[in-house]
Amino acid sequence: MIILEIVEPIRDPKKIDAMKIYLKGKNIRDYALFVVGINVALRISDLLELTWGDVLKENGKDFKVINIKEGKTEKPRSIKLNKTSQKALGELLDSLDTYYMDDYIFKSREGNNKPITRQQALNILKNAAEAVGVEENVGTHTLRKTWGYHAWKTGFNP
Repeated sequence: MIILEIVEPIRDPKKIDAMKIYLKGKNIRDYALFVVGINVALRISDLLELTWGDVLKENGKDFKVINIKEGKTEKPRSIKLNKTSQKALGELLDSLDTYYMDDYIFKSREGNNKPITRQQALNILKNAAEAVGVEENVGTHTLRKTWGYHAWKTGFNP
């Protein structure tokens, strides 16, 4: 029997900002994961699979529209990164000594070129949420739910 734990969006913009500040102070990769996660509404499995080649034009500096096939639904999806996501990814890129277009963006320190695991992403989010006093039950799906909640609050209609 699978027990699904209900996770919530982070509703309070001040808590979102606190999470950003906390994560940026700890690890720029984790900060970028959080920022991109709450801005693009991808499932964590699709987010972790992104490479620099998925988001950067051939010149390695400018951002392009992300074209992926979602893992769960197999639906094609095009995503234009907003300025906030571009800035966070740009800061991550600037922090790297070297990178290749086929490198995972949210790269693990384990192995040669592997993304962090879902479990690691969960640990990052839970630790940050606890550190800044987020009351809601946070999980990896919180990123997607946070995007949805704030999109709904501002009247976004895709």
